[in-house]
Amino acid sequence: MAPPSILGNNGDGSNSSAADENYADINWDELGFSLVPTDYMYVMKCANGEKFSQGTLIPFGNIELSPSAGILNYGQGLFEGLKAYRTENGHILLFRPEENSKRMKTGADRMCMPSPSIEQFVNAVKEIVIANKRWVPPHGKGSLYIRPLLMGTGALLGLAPAPEYTFIIYCSPVGSYHKDKGPLNFKVEDKLYRAISGTGGTGGIKSVTNYAPVYSATTEAKANGFSDVLFLDAATGKHIEEASSSNVFVVKGNAICTPAIDGTILPGITRKTIIDIATDLGYEVMERAVSVEEMLDADEVFCTGTAVVVNSVASITFQKTRTQYKTGPETLSQKLRKTLLGIQTGCIDDTKGWTVLVD
Repeated sequence: MAPPSILGNNGDGSNSSAADENYADINWDELGFSLVPTDYMYVMKCANGEKFSQGTLIPFGNIELSPSAGILNYGQGLFEGLKAYRTENGHILLFRPEENSKRMKTGADRMCMPSPSIEQFVNAVKEIVIANKRWVPPHGKGSLYIRPLLMGTGALLGLAPAPEYTFIIYCSPVGSYHKDKGPLNFKVEDKLYRAISGTGGTGGIKSVTNYAPVYSATTEAKANGFSDVLFLDAATGKHIEEASSSNVFVVKGNAICTPAIDGTILPGITRKTIIDIATDLGYEVMERAVSVEEMLDADEVFCTGTAVVVNSVASITFQKTRTQYKTGPETLSQKLRKTLLGIQTGCIDDTKGWTVLVD
């Protein structure tokens, strides 16, 4: 998807005014989920065995790496994803950034890397948002997607943790993750697996090595008209796990089920939030194994994630059999999406302390 066009006005065809001179001149209505380069990125370095200290803001651009960097040779790296939203009165809110920091720390421990403290992480996120404030879309037009990266950038030849690490944050304004912007059509992938079953693998952390292996399945599925693939557990092939970049929920009556966090499935922050919201709304939410048969018998299926937010699934195809689900404005998924976005954008009171005011 091409980035939005650059405009010499407010992005909606009107002339610029003093009230909106702080916005970047792009067409906000054209935003998709592709990189729009912004002004600054944040960089902080640390030697192996030491702690991160002070980072700096530098102009967004390419970075220099040794061909023998740990990230390039052995995939020693993690990433996170979170968003900043503009409220109706122009303020900017982050959503649960401390949870991203905690998840990065868990992944860093697994990958033998130092990681920023929660305070360092959150402050760095605030700095990058403030520095790129003009790229935060107007209220209702999208969000600023923030991508923290933690990488082994030191040079080495043998198989070992890198001697130096770099923490980078860059950002980009985004709109809808899926280009069709409507309910999704999934295909169950029953030949390729995204993670080994159990607690011994890396499926439960945001390792960079987890994502490229899904390309084969997702490329084929999208070529055949599907939105995404739904992966099964590698041990039995009988239970659903997650889509390529989102967690999955199935609804039957007043009961909501989602695969349990067992070391294979990523502990999504949106997933965690939706469980709390649904519970507060009176639904029975269960985290446990969900069989393919149970999913096919569900009334409704939806997926969650930072990028997708909450998105209804219209159909799932399993071994050439297509099952359709409830969609539309009256579904639970749309009720949850509206509530979540309302909290994230300041339209609904945040009674749980999830949002962080940036400016």
